[in-house]
Amino acid sequence: MNRRLLQFLQAENITQTQLADTLSVARGSVSNILAGRNKPGYDFLESLILHYPNLNLEWLLSGKGKMYHDQDKVEASGKEDDSPIQLDLFSPQKQAPSREVSKIMVFYSDKTFQEFHPSE
Repeated sequence: MNRRLLQFLQAENITQTQLADTLSVARGSVSNILAGRNKPGYDFLESLILHYPNLNLEWLLSGKGKMYHDQDKVEASGKEDDSPIQLDLFSPQKQAPSREVSKIMVFYSDKTFQEFHPSE
C-alpha cells in the first residue's frame, strides 16, 4: 500500500508534508506509512477519503481497479470532472418503505461513541 500511496502523492503533485497538513495528521505518520513501518489507521483513511473523494480506496488498499473512481472518464475526456460529489444519505425516496431505523451511532472526537435505539 505504501507504494500506491506514493503514486497517489505523485499523481496529485503533493508532498508528504502537504498531505499530512491536509489530513491534520502528524507528518511522521505519513512518513512511517510510506516507509512501510506503519499501516494507516481508520482515522487516516477516513480523512484521506473525505479530502480526496475521487480516490479509489480499494485500489489504495489492495491494488485492484484504478487509482481514481472516474479514471475512465478522465482518460476519455483528457480532463477531470470538477462537478461536486453529492451523497444523499438521508433521502426518503432512496429508502425502502418497509425499512425502519433500528440503531443510530454517534461518534465523538474523543474516540467515544453513543448508541440510540429509536424503537425502544
